[in-house]
Amino acid sequence: MQGFTLFDFDPPGDTIALRADLRAWLSEHQPQGDVVRRANCWASFDPDFSTALGKAGYIGMTLPERYGGGGRHPLERYVVIEELLAAGAPVGAHWIADRQTGPLILRYGSEEQRELYLPGIARGELYACIGLSEPGAGSDLAAVRTSARETADGWRVNGQKIWTTGAHFSHVILALVRTEEGSERNAGLSQLLIDLDTPGITIRPIVDMAGNHDFNEIFFDDVLVPHSALVGERGQGWRQVTAELALERSGPERYLSSHALFAALIDAAGPDPDPALATLIGELTAEMWTLRQLSMSTAAKLAAGEDPMVEASMVKELGNAFEQDMPRRVQAIVDCGWDDESDLARLLRALLIASPSFSLRGGTREVIRGIIARGLGLR
Repeated sequence: MQGFTLFDFDPPGDTIALRADLRAWLSEHQPQGDVVRRANCWASFDPDFSTALGKAGYIGMTLPERYGGGGRHPLERYVVIEELLAAGAPVGAHWIADRQTGPLILRYGSEEQRELYLPGIARGELYACIGLSEPGAGSDLAAVRTSARETADGWRVNGQKIWTTGAHFSHVILALVRTEEGSERNAGLSQLLIDLDTPGITIRPIVDMAGNHDFNEIFFDDVLVPHSALVGERGQGWRQVTAELALERSGPERYLSSHALFAALIDAAGPDPDPALATLIGELTAEMWTLRQLSMSTAAKLAAGEDPMVEASMVKELGNAFEQDMPRRVQAIVDCGWDDESDLARLLRALLIASPSFSLRGGTREVIRGIIARGLGLR
């Protein structure tokens, strides 16, 4: 059986001051609004907040200064993300662009792409979505069928993407496409950066059972994009997208989506909770702290330039289980009627509805468990 190494989380600089500065900024700039918006907040879209956050230097922190970024260490960014999520800040508008698209363009993109996209991402004004899943393929990314054929005029793209978060307000999609005709599985795939106002693109909403519109399906009908839309090397899309998924799967968002409920539970419990409630709070605290250590170690491994695919998958699997189970565990202990309008009751209702979807983001649990098993030498 193979193992994995735990890395020390040791960001440079004064992270205590960094947390204090951000908390002070949030006290002045975070919208108050409905407490329910603070749950699963990385799906809450507030363009004005994103612009203000970018102006304050809290977006694009790891991008070089020449592209409008902060030139900060990745672990300093981790500290900021943790604070934003714990506060329930509405970071959804810029979330994917800041977490994945910007770093991937910096690593694999051309200088033209960096100059075109990175400054807007750092300002919190350019939003991106990820084009991976397709109908009939589920979480099997190697089953991609959306094609891009190179012509004298550029790439001709045809196909469909589904479950695309934020496509309805995004400016660009980073799409995994099949550029080599006749190729199969993870061979012959490439990534294209496609502006979503390009003719031939149709975006249709997918509304969930709670009436929320986060997801979309995207149709590409003979869409012509320039040759310069290719990101990195032709045919190397699989290698690039797996590196991107390590960023997506390992962050604090994988165990903090239900944090607002946890905070409301502690507030409602007061200084002298009954034994059952005190036990639940203690269990949740210990589990969250353990997940946090694993997530920070994975972030440190990423920052060191190593591949944390197994660790990132474990953070996602264990984190999803934690944040999905929390509403059910709270419901089993706390007497909240469905007509109760307390913050605790409203958050509980919202998360009981939303939490089943958490494990779908970034790959289903079956796929993630397969990655873990292979990484540990179990299959």
